[in-house]
Amino acid sequence: MADSSRLPLRLSTVILPVYRWSEGGRETWSRAEELGFHTAYTYDHLSWRSFRDLTWFGALPTLTAAAGVTERLRLGTLVTSPNFRHPVPLAKELLTLDDVSSGRVTLGIGSGGTGFDATALGSDAWPPGERAERFAEFVRLLDRLLSEGGSGGISYRGEFYSAHEVRMVPGCVQRPRLPFAVAATGPRGMRLAARHGQAWVTTGDPATFTGSPGDFTTGLARQVERLEGICDEVGREASSLERTLLDFVTTPTGIVPLASVDAFVDYAGTVAELGFTELVVHWPVPDSVFAADLDVFERIATEGLAQLAR
Repeated sequence: MADSSRLPLRLSTVILPVYRWSEGGRETWSRAEELGFHTAYTYDHLSWRSFRDLTWFGALPTLTAAAGVTERLRLGTLVTSPNFRHPVPLAKELLTLDDVSSGRVTLGIGSGGTGFDATALGSDAWPPGERAERFAEFVRLLDRLLSEGGSGGISYRGEFYSAHEVRMVPGCVQRPRLPFAVAATGPRGMRLAARHGQAWVTTGDPATFTGSPGDFTTGLARQVERLEGICDEVGREASSLERTLLDFVTTPTGIVPLASVDAFVDYAGTVAELGFTELVVHWPVPDSVFAADLDVFERIATEGLAQLAR
């Protein structure tokens, strides 16, 4: 059962890497801090769906630039996956970003999908079983590299990844390492979140994406209940695992949290009652699936959670 005492809910945003830094990028990330968002994330993809032939920049350089124009805003990926990443160079880049940002980085991490990223390096997309096994090994090795990779080095040989005497000096600013937000909809991924994550991320139960708003909410409640059961299984205190809901394009028609401040407050109240601690909304992108009224969006950022707390 969800614990409503976990209020207040934090509000974060996703800023897609679609802006040239000199043509809106700098201003957008700075504005996210001014508006009071808890974290500003970006997608870690090589390209994405309808943006495939449009401007799209790399996630980690974008976050590094964002670190230089912000002071308080947390920064993160939502999500990084094994599709085109290897744990060793990724760990070094994350360690560097954590240093540049003075410890403001969260790694959102997921198994990845079968879209453009899955075949960009010239291989076939992995079958579901292999993808799940790769993701589990990816998370375990990345955890070790970022939390144990001091001057003694880390050596590892697994089924999919290897490391040989890898040093990660001086280690993360955040100790023992920067936090992981593990995206998962099923039990295998939830176990990884319970064992390695500081947060669990979901976009909802995929079985409810074509259903009603009520179905979607019921699906979220089932996911939360399953997560709490898995935490019990692995000996993790469920309340110690943060819970993040990413508002996504698959959210059923009828749930439009960015339509108005009132619509947001309604939706966010439901999310908070289900036990979520963070709600992530997309920064509006005109002429895309993420189109929304920017003025309303900014009002939601500055007024929405305040109204919810009344």
